[in-house]
Amino acid sequence: MTTSFRGVVGLLGVSAFALLAQPNLAFAQTTEAGDDTGEEIVVTARQRSEALQDVPAQVTAFSAAQIETRGIERPADFIAAVPNVTFVETQNAGTSFLVIRGISQARNSEPSAAIVVDGVPMTQPAQFNQALIDISQIEVLKGPQGALYGRNAIGGAIVITTRRPSSELEGRVLVGYESGPGYELQGAVNIPLAENFWVRAAGSYFDSEGHLENINTADASAERDVDPVENLNARLSFLYEPSNDLSLDLRLSADQLDTRALYFTVPDFGDPNFNNPNYTGRPIDLNNSGINERDIFDAAFRVSYDTSYGTFSSITGFSTVEEILTGDGYPFDPFGASRVGFDFNQSQFLDVETTTQEFRFTSPQENRFRWIAGAQFFWTDRFIATGNMIDTGAGVFPVYREPSTNPANPQLTFLADSQEQFAWAAYLATSTDITDNIELSVNLRYDEDTRENTTETPTGFLPCVPSPTTCANGLVREETWNDLQPQVILRYEPAENVNLYASYARGFRSGGFNQTGVGTEAAAAGFFGVSDIFDQETADTIEVGMRTTFWDGRANFNASAYRTVAEGTYYFVFLAASSTQNLGNIDEVEYSGLDFEFNARLSDNFSINTGFGFTDSEITEFPDPVVIGAAAPLVSEYTLNIGAQYLAPLWGDVEGLVRVDYTNIGDTFFTIPFSAPSQALDATPIARDPVSLVDLRVGLLAANWSLTAWSRNLFDEEYNSEYSPGGFHFRAQPMRWGVELTRRF
Repeated sequence: MTTSFRGVVGLLGVSAFALLAQPNLAFAQTTEAGDDTGEEIVVTARQRSEALQDVPAQVTAFSAAQIETRGIERPADFIAAVPNVTFVETQNAGTSFLVIRGISQARNSEPSAAIVVDGVPMTQPAQFNQALIDISQIEVLKGPQGALYGRNAIGGAIVITTRRPSSELEGRVLVGYESGPGYELQGAVNIPLAENFWVRAAGSYFDSEGHLENINTADASAERDVDPVENLNARLSFLYEPSNDLSLDLRLSADQLDTRALYFTVPDFGDPNFNNPNYTGRPIDLNNSGINERDIFDAAFRVSYDTSYGTFSSITGFSTVEEILTGDGYPFDPFGASRVGFDFNQSQFLDVETTTQEFRFTSPQENRFRWIAGAQFFWTDRFIATGNMIDTGAGVFPVYREPSTNPANPQLTFLADSQEQFAWAAYLATSTDITDNIELSVNLRYDEDTRENTTETPTGFLPCVPSPTTCANGLVREETWNDLQPQVILRYEPAENVNLYASYARGFRSGGFNQTGVGTEAAAAGFFGVSDIFDQETADTIEVGMRTTFWDGRANFNASAYRTVAEGTYYFVFLAASSTQNLGNIDEVEYSGLDFEFNARLSDNFSINTGFGFTDSEITEFPDPVVIGAAAPLVSEYTLNIGAQYLAPLWGDVEGLVRVDYTNIGDTFFTIPFSAPSQALDATPIARDPVSLVDLRVGLLAANWSLTAWSRNLFDEEYNSEYSPGGFHFRAQPMRWGVELTRRF
């Protein structure tokens, strides 16, 4: 940790204890400063309703009011305001990686956190990066949450709640323009169909030409903009309550994305900036425009029945994700003759279908001993195909389940696998009020995940020597991963406005299959920890923290310190010859860090929110000795966010809004080093320098309408949102601005 970091941490700590020590601070928790309206925030982070400041964990919540005033429309919009959480947007508008306290989501991996929407887990990463429309609340929990949320909650959990249908006829319409140029339309309407039957519909449409320009004008198939977006999102919710005890909730949603892909830049082989993640001097130069078409459908059906003994819940989920992604490999050449005599196109097809079922029984909230018992089941069918085509100048072609036979699109490489998955879990969560101010929570969950993988690559395209046991078309392999995930939390309330806690928790993420044959290729290239099968990942975390409220509930200060030991940590490996994106395992990584949050309503009109997170990561066990001591991939050394909001009456019921948000993301390592000469160039551990971003919103707000102007990346910071081994630089979007008009009825 540098001296400046120590200074910031020390200042925050001294300030917090100084505030707590003031004798005139009232203990009454009438409001929550985390809500810009001054209303108390109630969360369901522990699958029960409780005040945000009572939760013995680092939880950041965004209410409906905050979502509106901050202009939260996509996950990246709220992730920037959460300490020690980063969101790496890359490759195209639909691809992103979530990193929580260093626990990363590598390319093609399952999420690093449990993503739960209306009680249903989202098992595919693409499901998270959708438009956030008609949302009532967002909760971000940090640290392993496997005991409550199951596998993949290894870094934390993100709980998103959409607006429920209600008995009132109401709605809203939003129209917007942005600098792409682009256009946006959002709407929501709530309709009571009967006394106890209501329906709510919401949707959005966004169409932008993009902000990043392709300089290639010589090729007919090269489009000027590389990042256009056309996105259609719709949701339909039904709520039926035939009695006070019974509730039936059905929700349907669909998301359709049409954009381009793989708009990377690659400096010439031998250029000193080839592996420099800070280099932005190379323009985007694509002779073909890629495509990215993604269709997502989600359905959730929830039944809740209240009895004198507790509440029984059945939650059923179904989802499909289908995506075709193609891109131009120009000017990248895996054989070393950069930009000379060889070029290729890339294509990847993904088709996933998932069904989930959870049964849960929850004891009454008022009991001194409270418990939640349940079981969860997952069924998944997945197919993935990826490969390279030789570029003949005829454009980029999508390839689905079979290799191309088009002579204008010669297939160079092609890998395909299908996978069937069945996973189940059983859990019990208990909380006991030992005294009036001491609570002990003991939670336990067992997860088991079985996956059967079938090789569907034609024999002629397998990158290894076919054999009945290691590499052959039709080969079936089966693996099972399982783990016991305990969690113990001790919460102590020494005063009405102070909560102290200490916890231990374990998180677990299943292993999986790389595409058949890449293990042989990785071994030949000198990569350790990479095979056709990657192992499960576990993380054990010890955490201590406090949550405090003061100034008559107008301010809060929350802090925590943690230490995590992770085994089997995922890391990303790109194999150039087959153009495959693969996962390997790092034997052990140690993480330690701090979280701070301070939120305050300094006056009736002015509020601030600040957050600081620091994460130190170190690889402690790995077969290659050069890697020992290096930082884990995708980890940002620190995050800092500062927000200020002024909301004041102007005339009548009209208020003026000014909001400024500042985000600073510290040094970020995208790769780990290797001793093999062939990998030293591709994976040199050079960090991206800190990135500073400023967002601005100004507007007029009334009871039935609002007019808002906004800008993201106000000062046009130029940086790479991601660097990928192999010299790939993915340019972040420049400054954007727009205006929005909202009408409520």
